[in-house]
Amino acid sequence: MVTVNGEKVEAVDKNLAEYLEEKAFDIKKIAVEINGEIVPKSKYSETVLHDGDSVEVVSFVGGG
Repeated sequence: MVTVNGEKVEAVDKNLAEYLEEKAFDIKKIAVEINGEIVPKSKYSETVLHDGDSVEVVSFVGGG
């Protein structure tokens, strides 16, 4: 199991890009942290989710 934004999900052995696409995240408008480390967008497709990982996906919102 992987924890994403505080929720347990089945995403073990998927790469981050696959997971984000499956969940319809807009890659241009998010930042991702895995186990306390920010993941560069260029590494999403080569970053594999492992059992026990803690993932935080933060969306950017415009405004003022």
